[in-house]
Amino acid sequence: MKFYLYALLSSFVLSCNSTQQVSDTKKTNVDYANTITAENLREHLYIYAGDAMEGRMTGTPGQQRASEYIRDFYIEQDIKSPLSDGYYQPITGSYFNGNTKGKDSENVLAYIKGSEFPEEVIVLSAHLDHVGTDAEGNVYNGADDDGSGTVSIMAMAKAFQQATKDGKGPKRSVLFLHVTGEEIGLYGSRYYVENPVFPLKNTVANLNIDMIGRIDPDKMDNPEYLYLIGSNMLSQELKDVSTMVNDKYVQLELDYKFDDPNDPNRFYYRSDHYNFAKNNIPVIFYFNGVHEDYHKMTDTPDKIEYELMAKRAKLIFLTAWELANMEDRIKLD
Repeated sequence: MKFYLYALLSSFVLSCNSTQQVSDTKKTNVDYANTITAENLREHLYIYAGDAMEGRMTGTPGQQRASEYIRDFYIEQDIKSPLSDGYYQPITGSYFNGNTKGKDSENVLAYIKGSEFPEEVIVLSAHLDHVGTDAEGNVYNGADDDGSGTVSIMAMAKAFQQATKDGKGPKRSVLFLHVTGEEIGLYGSRYYVENPVFPLKNTVANLNIDMIGRIDPDKMDNPEYLYLIGSNMLSQELKDVSTMVNDKYVQLELDYKFDDPNDPNRFYYRSDHYNFAKNNIPVIFYFNGVHEDYHKMTDTPDKIEYELMAKRAKLIFLTAWELANMEDRIKLD
């Protein structure tokens, strides 16, 4: 009888494990995208863009606390760093040309190694810094700029990591690149391309996120949109992939209003993707447009459209998934 009960219990346990494995094998890219939720983004952003970070001005203790928050997240999720000595790519104060009063800063890097083409890399980037505090000590929280991009990349990394645990990790490597010094001159991204962890010739594309949590006042009647900049400036195939993914899975309005190097706002030149584009790497810059709280102390977490932000983040994740799993890397024009 004891043997029978043991065998029955063992059979039940194996059956449960087998069911779990079958369930995992049936998971799709959409299942992993759906792990990116408004609730999770909100939880992280209220911390990341909270007063304790003191506006995350490059080189300040608040910015370094923000870097620690990102690093600790990757450690908790068991997502490795591509660096041999931790998650930080240190940048000395002198590199910032006096903009940090000589204070050092750092990029934060994590990655998931590709299963088939590990030498080829998709870079997901967002800047971790903001503009700090004013003379009276008021905090400029930077919830949208660029807390929204930062926590979205963290959520995407968690989704990729879950896929990897389920045996469905990306064929190409994915680098999660949080850059410093954007607000004072795109310094962190420039430093990375001058000191790349992966050869630039092996960098397939850069998907850069800078503000995806709010609604442009001009879009209040149609908030289901996202501005895309640069998607076909170096590779028409990148834009084609982006369009296909959106049409198939998300159905946002992809607005190319600012997708012009001659746009008077010069958005193409104003975020970290530009340092990749200058090095002949195809880019997409994801952007919700400027709003009334841009670079003001009123850019706070309570004003973020979290459901919309999650939908936009899913689009970017699914685009990265497609780029990472295509048989052939996208081609330059």
